[in-house]
Amino acid sequence: MIASSDPRVMGVASLARPGGNLTGLTIGPPEVTSEKRLQLVKEALPALTRVAVVWDVKKGPDSGVNDTKMDAAARVLHLRLQHFEVKNTSGFATAFATAKKDNAGAVLLVESPRAVANRVLIAELGIKHRLPIMSQFSRVVEAGGLMSYGPDLGDLFRRAATYVDKILRGARPGDLPIEQPTKFEFVINLKTAKALGLTIPPSVLRRADEVIQ
Repeated sequence: MIASSDPRVMGVASLARPGGNLTGLTIGPPEVTSEKRLQLVKEALPALTRVAVVWDVKKGPDSGVNDTKMDAAARVLHLRLQHFEVKNTSGFATAFATAKKDNAGAVLLVESPRAVANRVLIAELGIKHRLPIMSQFSRVVEAGGLMSYGPDLGDLFRRAATYVDKILRGARPGDLPIEQPTKFEFVINLKTAKALGLTIPPSVLRRADEVIQ
């Protein structure tokens, strides 16, 4: 059986040898890329001081996810974060409206499959409230978000195929390590930047793996 797991829940030893019928690949916890994403959005928007973090994943002591590391990374960049937990689709509209009211200058989206499925709605909310969106997955940027930085899902899908092949050839799933991302991508949507009246610095554009014109 192919399954994804999360190092927030499983230790390093478990990732190397999960046991049972569990194996596959993980996109990793949001804290892994949060520092890099905050750094990129700060470089793209130098005057930025306040960021709304919209969590579409469960966080808290019982889930192993919290905002401590993200807040620490923000302080180094002289950014103040405001956290919003979204529990249903209608929660996105509430989060964006409140973020704008509280003078946020951008949104850092921590997304689950629900956010990706509602990426057009989220992109429209960003334009409506004039809040640039830094997402984790490029599909949100393709829909109209400003930027994304995160695991290359295409690479993960290709690697997953090799797991299927190994299992079909007789390998025990529990003997195969749960692998973490090794390839990341940075995507920028210049059409969205223009719609928001933003100019992305050339130094940031040069680092992008893909620029949507």
